[in-house]
Amino acid sequence: MKQYNVGIIGATGMVGQRFATLLAEHPWFNVKVLAASPRSAGKRYEDAVGSKWAMTVDMPANLKDIIVMDATADVETIAGQVDFVFCAVDMKKDEIKALEERYAKAECPVVSNNSAHRFTEDVPMVVPEINPEHIEIIKSQRERLGTKRGFVAVKSNCSLQSYVPALHPLKEEYGIEKALVCTYQAISGAGKTFETMPEIVDNVIPFIGGEEEKSEQEPLKLWGHIEGGKIVSATEPSFTAQCFRVPVSDGHTAAVFVKFKKKPTKEAMIEAWKNFKGVPQELELPSAPKQFIHYFEEDNRPQAKLDRMIENGMAVCTGRLREDTQYDYKFVCLSHNTLRGAAGGAVLLAELLAAKGYFD
Repeated sequence: MKQYNVGIIGATGMVGQRFATLLAEHPWFNVKVLAASPRSAGKRYEDAVGSKWAMTVDMPANLKDIIVMDATADVETIAGQVDFVFCAVDMKKDEIKALEERYAKAECPVVSNNSAHRFTEDVPMVVPEINPEHIEIIKSQRERLGTKRGFVAVKSNCSLQSYVPALHPLKEEYGIEKALVCTYQAISGAGKTFETMPEIVDNVIPFIGGEEEKSEQEPLKLWGHIEGGKIVSATEPSFTAQCFRVPVSDGHTAAVFVKFKKKPTKEAMIEAWKNFKGVPQELELPSAPKQFIHYFEEDNRPQAKLDRMIENGMAVCTGRLREDTQYDYKFVCLSHNTLRGAAGGAVLLAELLAAKGYFD
């Protein structure tokens, strides 16, 4: 596979730091540019981050001395130095939209961790195992932007990366009428650690702004189809969601209740999970988990602390599958929210785009 030079836009934040750790030794992608807000620009990466390094591993030695660029002022310069960028900036939604399109129009593709463009009709929002074919919309997006290489592609919200992969192989085979989901989300999803979010200790907060709407609507875009130069969201199944912030460092857990059009057996569901492979597994992409969905027979698993790092944090774990009194079945899901759910999912998407020639 050829090598690509990449930039991390928003490199000092928590997801940016996660990108830094994932890309430090990546076999295809070499980090050439780190960019952040004007207050970090001009400093060495190590100095710009300072005491805010939130990862459990050390800052990659090969990135410490890179001089941070200005994410907004240096767009053209950055675009000239890299093949594409990862974007994880902390700005207002309309500012992010405009910034990502500026990079795209400077002929620099953007693989985004931000939510700003998730419902732009010609921007693919991709979980590579679920809807890899949506990247074909890039052709229409380039026509709209007037670009040859530039485009924006996004990954979905971190919370639904736990339960949508588990529903996906079941939906294909048995049809899903409706699903109810309660998510219990780690504090790193808010860019926080226990030091910076003392109010979460000994507490559960029953609200995360915008999260329930995303959890109900984004699965329908993932399951949508391309028509007339845009992605048309699916109209079913109907989702309802409640999202809680819980005192966990990493790992989003979901309690899932599901009603099928054609009710499977419990054995058939577990079999579907065990056998489920997607394009990333077929292409053997570097970040792809070998086994995408892991099912636990134990009553008390999956657990965030024990299971979030399975397959380098890129797998989805399920457990506690049983019949329900109101729905057909209920079960529990878990995924690592800053790996599979954020930076790792974006790196996997970039690997898919690279393998399919979208950065050439």
